[in-house]
Amino acid sequence: MNYLNKYMILALLFIAGIGSFISGQFIISTVLFAGAAIYSNIATRATLNS
Repeated sequence: MNYLNKYMILALLFIAGIGSFISGQFIISTVLFAGAAIYSNIATRATLNS
């Protein structure tokens, strides 16, 4: 997976988290923000290991 795809997935998770936070769905937004953080760590470690 190239850098553009990684950043697009991360941006979509983050934007969806902001949208759900604004609409009042706090549990879903928490899950989306956590998913973005975990995915960011996994993508960074994969880049460092290769």
